Amino acid sequence: MQPIALTLGDPCGIGPEIVLKACADPSLSHLPLVVVGDAALLAREARRLALPMPVDVDDHVRVPETLVPGTVDALAGDAAFRCIVSAAQRALRGEVRAVVTAPISKESMQAAGHRFPGHTELLAELAGGVEVRMMLANAELRTVLVSIHLSLRDALDRVTRENVLRTIEIADQSLRRSGLARPRIAVAGLNPHAGENGLFGREEIDVIAPAVGLARTRGIDAHGPFPPDTVFMRARGLREFDVVIAMYHDQGLIPVKYLGIDDGVNVTLGLPFVRTSPDHGTAFDIAGKAGRDGRGLADPRSLIGAIRQAAALAGGDS
Repeated sequence: MQPIALTLGDPCGIGPEIVLKACADPSLSHLPLVVVGDAALLAREARRLALPMPVDVDDHVRVPETLVPGTVDALAGDAAFRCIVSAAQRALRGEVRAVVTAPISKESMQAAGHRFPGHTELLAELAGGVEVRMMLANAELRTVLVSIHLSLRDALDRVTRENVLRTIEIADQSLRRSGLARPRIAVAGLNPHAGENGLFGREEIDVIAPAVGLARTRGIDAHGPFPPDTVFMRARGLREFDVVIAMYHDQGLIPVKYLGIDDGVNVTLGLPFVRTSPDHGTAFDIAGKAGRDGRGLADPRSLIGAIRQAAALAGGDS
């Protein structure tokens, strides 16, 4: 079985800690993992946390020992960038069956001259400029975004018939590949009460509803637009839908993250390989700090969930 590549994330964040904790977790012992990062840094962190070194390390980068945990540093951002590139290239060559990325600092990466808003956009470019979407999922709810890392003003301009339709199609195709025979897709409106029949905006009438209609003519079980303030409850509590299409970043991510940030998994849909990541950031405030047991404060549950999700999506025991 080919391994799953696990990137180290920002060396100044909690990435190295949660990577070590995930690799040492007994529930993942059946999955071959290869960590892409600095072996020397991992060894130092393993000693600090009294954890074993991962069996397989792609010693791809070197970072200075002088890096300070919890700080924005261009050297750390460059290292994180190079780990992502290496893991993605291995996936494109078929050497690994999935990529799981630990959290990065967008500020550090951009300070190093890598002008990408985040993992998703970088991976899309590395894969040849493919069209991708972000899905955030936990045990109770899945949501896919029409736009990702944009200002709200710019995100509103991305709510077009074509973009909404492509988001529905990408979500449908990806969920079918993951084992759902006919995903039930709910589409959120943009405006309060889904526009209230045009009283609060016409995007639902002129853009979103036509996109849903086109999707249905193509055999997709899509419905909406529904009021954004209730559609997530219908998907989660009533189990009416398998996924909700959200019109912009915070509309879709707040409901999932509110249910528990340690259990969420970020999945990039549309890539030619499986990519997942934990649903949290670098946690600079606790990076490098020890709890009462001396084992570090970072919780690896979201990363462990991302590894399991990657294994399931790539085919194999999760």
